[in-house]
Amino acid sequence: MPYADSNGVRLYYEEAGRGTAIVFVHEFSGDFRSWEAQMRYFSRRYRCIAYNARGYPPSEIPASASRYSYTGAGDDIASVMRHLGIARAHIIGCSMGAYATLQFGLRYPRRALSLTSVGAGAGSDPGRRAAFIKSSAASARRFENEGLAWALKGYKNAPNRIQLDNKDPRGFREFLMRFAEHSPRGQANTLRGVQMRRPVLYSFARQLARMKVPTHVIVGDEDESSLDPGLFIKRTCPAARLTVVAATGHVVNIEEPGLFNQITDEFLTLVDSGRWRPRDPRSRPQKR
Repeated sequence: MPYADSNGVRLYYEEAGRGTAIVFVHEFSGDFRSWEAQMRYFSRRYRCIAYNARGYPPSEIPASASRYSYTGAGDDIASVMRHLGIARAHIIGCSMGAYATLQFGLRYPRRALSLTSVGAGAGSDPGRRAAFIKSSAASARRFENEGLAWALKGYKNAPNRIQLDNKDPRGFREFLMRFAEHSPRGQANTLRGVQMRRPVLYSFARQLARMKVPTHVIVGDEDESSLDPGLFIKRTCPAARLTVVAATGHVVNIEEPGLFNQITDEFLTLVDSGRWRPRDPRSRPQKR
């Protein structure tokens, strides 16, 4: 099985295709298989890599939560690229992976051809931050004490997941089956080391305002925790464009794979052809 070393932690990856590289970064409840529809589509013209974050088997599962962090998640992307001899790549991430993708763009801008952020921003609402931390801590304890079964029950009626169940029951069952194969310890440590300790997206306003990496923010219009952060990134970062997908929840790439592939393909083509442009400052509202 192929592994990349990232600061002493082995990360499992799969790749397909040839050409300019795309690296896919999965969400908290997903894994590298979440990107299968994109791997099949984009590998026709790109070199596609999808890997499992630390804590997600068959990647290594460090025992201590201190080995997990939001900065480390960005470093893991760089480590996978380094292992594969990739100097620059398009980075595409969902949710937790979208946060890591944005961090990669801020910390490794010369290595990012573009960034695609899908459903970023959970836990960023200042008014609900304390509740988010408390809920995440409780979930980490339940993963350790009860395994994965309790979380599976919750996902069946989660406000930003029921859209997938309604549209694609078979795909939703597949999502649940894959989640059931995860590691309770890995989920708990990811919550404690990454989700609970990462700053809210709004705290990166100055860095995002200076970032020049072409960025595509994608969010479902029924993904309540990501709508405001998506608008924030669009309004703050001149390099960002925003697509809001109608009647769609959290995992746009799984829920609407055809549409996701189309709009992402168009964005990557603009970047690769040199025709992408940042926002014209004249389009911003004038201050009075």
